[in-house]
Amino acid sequence: MPILDQFKLEGKVALVTGCKRGIGLAMAVALAEAGADIIGVSASLESTGSDAERAVTATGRRFRAYRCDFSKRDALYDFIHRVAAECPPVDILVNNAGMILRRPAAEHPDSSWDQVMNVNLDAPFILGREIGRGMLERGAGKIIFTASLLSFQGGVTVPGYAASKGAIAQLTMALSNEWAGRGVCVNAIAPGYIATDNTEALRADGARSSAILSRIPAGRWGATADLKGATVFLASPASDYVTGTILTVDGGWMGR
Repeated sequence: MPILDQFKLEGKVALVTGCKRGIGLAMAVALAEAGADIIGVSASLESTGSDAERAVTATGRRFRAYRCDFSKRDALYDFIHRVAAECPPVDILVNNAGMILRRPAAEHPDSSWDQVMNVNLDAPFILGREIGRGMLERGAGKIIFTASLLSFQGGVTVPGYAASKGAIAQLTMALSNEWAGRGVCVNAIAPGYIATDNTEALRADGARSSAILSRIPAGRWGATADLKGATVFLASPASDYVTGTILTVDGGWMGR
């Protein structure tokens, strides 16, 4: 197969969590531009007329919208059952939905810890297990987790987020170890400092923003579009021998 054809996703169905805005929206659009139909889900995603729907359908691909609060276990299972009943089999799962709550560790309440873990770790594992089971039965599939630079570093005042993203990196490798030989590739993308809602507080803090930029060899905050190439690569046949890896898209941060 010619190399550019290996990046095409025609006939594939991708489920993208956290697709309403930011990195998830960019990932969903990238997969649609490569040819995949999209099942999109976010906690507050509009049933019709969302930015995600408009961007995906503009590529000529189909978009199915769902709303689910991943911090609630019953809602998560209801969503999984609806997708199984209403949608074609999922070929590509992008476990992107996440949240961050900033409090010093000594003041970090149980409620914040539990909410972050439910959304950032428990829901991705359950989705990976349930959707992955069908991929294993078919002998093919791609799962992409959104990790973080805090999969490698501890961060400051975000103990729950750092713990959850460290666990996502380990989960990526654990699932890959079991599933790679059965046709299912499991990888993660670790975005660097990307200009999104999650980093708004950092970008608004002049001292922190300057300190961050001084360490990024590329000399800028990342854009959500910077994640599109990595997403299509890990979702496509071009990455069939890539599994169990955490791919950093960070402007060189981790190499500094």
